[in-house]
Amino acid sequence: MYEGPIQDLIDQLAKLPGLGPKGAQRIAFHLLAGENTEIDRLTAALIKVRDDVTFCEECGNIAAERLCRLCADPRRDATKICVVEEPKDIYAIEKTREFDGRYHVLGGALDPLSGIGPDQLRIRELLKRLAEQTDGTVVSEIIVATDPNTEGEATATYLLRMLRDFPGLSVTRLASGLPMGGDLEFADELTLGRAFSGRRALV
Repeated sequence: MYEGPIQDLIDQLAKLPGLGPKGAQRIAFHLLAGENTEIDRLTAALIKVRDDVTFCEECGNIAAERLCRLCADPRRDATKICVVEEPKDIYAIEKTREFDGRYHVLGGALDPLSGIGPDQLRIRELLKRLAEQTDGTVVSEIIVATDPNTEGEATATYLLRMLRDFPGLSVTRLASGLPMGGDLEFADELTLGRAFSGRRALV
């Protein structure tokens, strides 16, 4: 244990995902040995994230304006919506260049043991989005791109139950190429691209 502010910094850094006490200690001492301007830039970036980052009113993606750049892009195919767990999954899919539609971010996956049920996710917003299509565009396909793990599969099954009564709506799920128990963000472009090309119908 170190004294004072340095231990406080290590404790806070260790709370970040993927960073244990050793990694937190390395970063803390790197900052301590660096220039004051480096700490100032990091502090400014964190404050800017806290104060300025918002979420798209349409899909829930990270945005700088009312709509994210993908929802605001008229070239995107509005008849297809890809449902993902987190904003980071959108960027993994975008790198494949296999999908030209819109997105919907749930904000996580169903996990009853952690207290995450349907009301904690943006499922209601998705249903509302489908029910209130006012711009003349009719959504014809929902692609469920939740992670291929227990929580992701449970979420996909729940979404299928909620979406099956929408007339003319096809619900598909990413298929081959994604290993069970894996996270979407760690899949390479080729694997994720093949999964998109080989998606299968759920209904």
